[in-house]
Amino acid sequence: MMKITLFAFAALALVLAQEEPTKAPVEIVKQDSEVDVNGYNFEFETSDGTSRQEQGDYKNDTEQQGLSVKGSYRYIAPDGQHIQVTYVADKNGYQPTEEKTTESSQS
Repeated sequence: MMKITLFAFAALALVLAQEEPTKAPVEIVKQDSEVDVNGYNFEFETSDGTSRQEQGDYKNDTEQQGLSVKGSYRYIAPDGQHIQVTYVADKNGYQPTEEKTTESSQS
């Protein structure tokens, strides 16, 4: 029984000692922003294919008062799907539209 326990601990130690492959750190490859009293816009992109852009405009009229935001973001999901979400956020709330594609259907 003692030999089986020692063998089990040795096997467990061997499994835990194996190194996981390291991923390269994600870097920002593009970044831009502009802010003023009437609104803002920004965008960024990272080395792993993630990106986001957004534009916000301050509205002060009879139809809407407050911020009206339009934007999009995209990323590659763990299963390899390319996800892109485009959205509007205004007096009607947050309104996203999602699109999923595989790498082979990207052109």
